[in-house]
Amino acid sequence: MTAVAMLTAVCVSAQRQCESLNFGWEFRLNDEGDWRKVDVPHDFQTEQSWVGPEGKSAAQSSVRSPLAARGFKAMAKGYYRLHYTPREEMRGRRVILDFEGILYTADVYLNHKRIGGTDYGYVGFEIDITDHLAYGEDNLIEVVADTRQPENSRWYTGGGLFRNVSIITTPRDLFFNRHPLYITTRDNRYVSISAEFTNYAKGRSTRVALQIADAEGNTVFSDTMTVRHHRVTRHQEARISTDIDIAGARTWDIDTPYLYNATVRLLRDDGTIADEVTEAFGFRTIEFGPDFGFRLNGRKVLLKGCAGHHTLGALGAAAYPKAIEKRIRLLKQFGVNHIRTSHNPYSREFIRLCDKYGILVVDELYDRWTRQHTGGKVPFEQHWQEEVPEWVKRDRNSPSVILWSLGNELQQDPNMPFNDFGITMYRLQKTLLQRYDSTRLVTVAMHPRYRNWQTDSLPPDLALETDIQSYNYRYMYFPGDGRRYPWMTFYQSEASTVAMGTNFFGMDLDKVVGLAYWGPVDYLGESEGWPAKGWSQGVFDIALEPKPKAYLMRSLFKPDEPLVHIAVIESKQQVVTYTNADEVELILDGKSLGRQSNAKANPRQRNRILWEGVALDGGRLEAIAYNGNQPVARHRMEAAGRAVRLRVTPEDTEWEADGTDLMHLRVEAVDSKGRRVAVADDMLRFSVEGDARLVAVSNGDINSHEPDVASHRHLWNGSALVILRSGRSPSKVILKTASDAYKPVTTVLQTSRKAAVGSF
Repeated sequence: MTAVAMLTAVCVSAQRQCESLNFGWEFRLNDEGDWRKVDVPHDFQTEQSWVGPEGKSAAQSSVRSPLAARGFKAMAKGYYRLHYTPREEMRGRRVILDFEGILYTADVYLNHKRIGGTDYGYVGFEIDITDHLAYGEDNLIEVVADTRQPENSRWYTGGGLFRNVSIITTPRDLFFNRHPLYITTRDNRYVSISAEFTNYAKGRSTRVALQIADAEGNTVFSDTMTVRHHRVTRHQEARISTDIDIAGARTWDIDTPYLYNATVRLLRDDGTIADEVTEAFGFRTIEFGPDFGFRLNGRKVLLKGCAGHHTLGALGAAAYPKAIEKRIRLLKQFGVNHIRTSHNPYSREFIRLCDKYGILVVDELYDRWTRQHTGGKVPFEQHWQEEVPEWVKRDRNSPSVILWSLGNELQQDPNMPFNDFGITMYRLQKTLLQRYDSTRLVTVAMHPRYRNWQTDSLPPDLALETDIQSYNYRYMYFPGDGRRYPWMTFYQSEASTVAMGTNFFGMDLDKVVGLAYWGPVDYLGESEGWPAKGWSQGVFDIALEPKPKAYLMRSLFKPDEPLVHIAVIESKQQVVTYTNADEVELILDGKSLGRQSNAKANPRQRNRILWEGVALDGGRLEAIAYNGNQPVARHRMEAAGRAVRLRVTPEDTEWEADGTDLMHLRVEAVDSKGRRVAVADDMLRFSVEGDARLVAVSNGDINSHEPDVASHRHLWNGSALVILRSGRSPSKVILKTASDAYKPVTTVLQTSRKAAVGSF
């Protein structure tokens, strides 16, 4: 039997069934107006109008506005309902309703009876609805999602069913529990696996089958064992197998993120499968220490990363896998090897994609440990005990996760539980965390860094408790704190993009863990004042176009890839060239303006060369980078002519007809030579034919008053972004782009359905 055929057979025989409930919901805002159809993932706040500072000038509308942090969107409740008729064969089985997350808090009802909900919607939860369903009849599932009050978050959360919803069915008598597998590796060749399951069947033992397959689907280990237990102990947490030797195992690394799959099956006495689960994992070793920072598979690796919120530009909080993947690929292209999930768990799909692409993750659970900053529905002390296990068990098998972070900027908050600057709460959470994973260290991100605000002389008490000393922005204290406490290992958990370069080369790169630049992509919320709808200090705009400073980041993060990039400082007759080479020559209209050296000995100037008095006047500018006298990189800028047409470019190579996959299309105004015309700002209108729909538009302008959910958008810097969502039937899709200034453009696309070969 071939590997593919065997996988298919296993999927057919397995008793666990997962049914997506992402489609066919009805929605209305604040329980008003008519119901309308929506599909999950869905962020209802992206559809709301901007709420500006009515009657105030731009100078008056600063961060003091209560909605500035929340993206100038009104707080609201989203009402969802779904009619669901369970199949007759589900009768007599265990039925679980699974939510991967609901923002910001939520209540769930079945047939008008409350059956559960969430007090902190960034983590998932499940509800056993076995005894609540009316089988063979119409059932009504209702969700009320609440964004809470403006002060309940320091950023734009979004609102609603922003992640997957599923129905999972298993046998009632023998089944795996939630996130049941715990997979650990040792020495990059040995693997141990534990599982949690429930056995209500007769007998004092359970037969368990284990299979490990490599990335190509080849079985590298299989075995069947018997787990013995007392009949009265129905819930089992059992070590299935210890130190399985996978000789010649391939390691997971940032450049070669190789993954294996472990499949565990619960067997009945006749050999049939009662339940089955599969988890991906990787062989890798991680180590932290004050003398080297971080080692992956035995070698020093510097975390070159970013930290930011979970939202996805014009899509808001809706966790589309394609949009997440697009960002990860873009960041990796610019040298990023690390992401900190500030300040809450991202989606499970995000972690899987980091596993796939070799991104090292600092996985963070909370912002501040207060009721105000963790949903606001109930006191923080009443719900963290549920969220820590859910978060850890969900992500603990992913090789990309290298460090747990329990919170952010919290040690000076006077509302902290126990009033001891977070010490007791940290110890409590860490103790619970290590019950579920003992293979990773634990930290919190601290800011401001001090014990005494008047002297700023010592690190905070919490820094003496955490396994890694994570400071936001305060890298300048690493040397002094390290001399006082030689055991400390330092990580710049947030670094300013404004001080980019200085805060990178200002650290001892041989000894620190690394850094995460805050907000590399502009995002909704945390506005510094109307009309800005959000953060605008990123190195990519909110439509994912790189700003010039993105190339400074790339020069830092990819020192072995020669780079030079020209950035023009508007109206100042100044040019900056970003480079990691030794020298740069600047040439204007064929005439050399000389060479300048890269001041590599100066952290404040390194990789940035300033050129004064460059009379551009629409000419042609070229920068040539040299190592020694050898040219190693070039960048050319040339003034564009008048815009004469639109160019529409699909940015994704595949588009699956699964009802969720996205197609991003870049629209540009170009001149007769195909050069983008940055001054073009014409209005565009979009229409779609076929089984797909337009879900968002953007142009990168954080100050724009135009809606993100619309069929029109102005160009900005000569560009706009259109995002389409596929339907569930393979289809020809036609996007028509019209404008009063240009001929219309018709773009023909095709959605397809991937061949189903089963999965482990």
